[in-house]
Amino acid sequence: MTATIIDGKAFAATVREKVAAGVATLKADHGITPGLAVVLVGEDPASQVYVRNKGTQTIEVGMNSFEHKLPADVPEAELYALIDRLNADPAVHGILVQFPVPDHLSETDIVARIDPAKDVDGLHVVNAGLLASGQKAMVSCTPLGCLMLLRDQLGSLSGLNAVVVGRSNLVGKPLAQLLLRDSCTVTIAHSRTKDLPEVCRGADILIAAVGRPQMVKGDWVKPGAAVIDVGINRIDAPERGEGKTRLVGDVDFASASEVAGAITPVPGGVGPMTIACLLANTLTACCRANDLPEPDGLTA
Repeated sequence: MTATIIDGKAFAATVREKVAAGVATLKADHGITPGLAVVLVGEDPASQVYVRNKGTQTIEVGMNSFEHKLPADVPEAELYALIDRLNADPAVHGILVQFPVPDHLSETDIVARIDPAKDVDGLHVVNAGLLASGQKAMVSCTPLGCLMLLRDQLGSLSGLNAVVVGRSNLVGKPLAQLLLRDSCTVTIAHSRTKDLPEVCRGADILIAAVGRPQMVKGDWVKPGAAVIDVGINRIDAPERGEGKTRLVGDVDFASASEVAGAITPVPGGVGPMTIACLLANTLTACCRANDLPEPDGLTA
């Protein structure tokens, strides 16, 4: 048995098409253009690439992109003043501060400063609380992307056993809440879980989000299960030449793909969905801000 490969890159393209159509409708019918503001502090090379990609894709779907670059030693008060201005700006519907930030700044305090209605990363405690209590929230982009892939692959998730390996605020916890909302029976497992392989074997849906390269082996996977690999880890690849590396997930793809019914690859699985869902969240935030119907198929 060989698993169906879940093509996140192709699915993300369809999400962006839906977003672009929604943006075009807003412009034509209401004269409104959704706007996404991204704040980059410092010169982290990976963050610069992310921000550039976000800006490009924002413009491609017809939204306004506002980029703010601040020096690594920016005083906290100056960053907060910028966030306050963006909170008050009606042309900005989504605000994202690119993490990590320099050590003198607190990521928790930065997120708390953002208006929850414009928190398109879904990290504000108000959004976490709304999600946990089953109300309308801004949902973190990676979990939202995972949910979309699962719904597309499996249809209804009702009654399925889901195991989420990882309990981070960014992925594990919100994804567990989303799966509960779709009527799964959910287990959150982690590094302290007793007999983790056995827990994983009970999963119809197995999600790996722990940040440990190839930790989940094929014999941890229930035959026919859907496996979503959120991990992105860079490991040495001497077979490619001296000093070369390659990207792998938290799942040992080679062995798991022989057992699973469907599986996301790394790269090309969950990764492309994250920016696509960021754009979807910005469109959703814009619709909510203007009391307009939310886009179909782009929310949790």
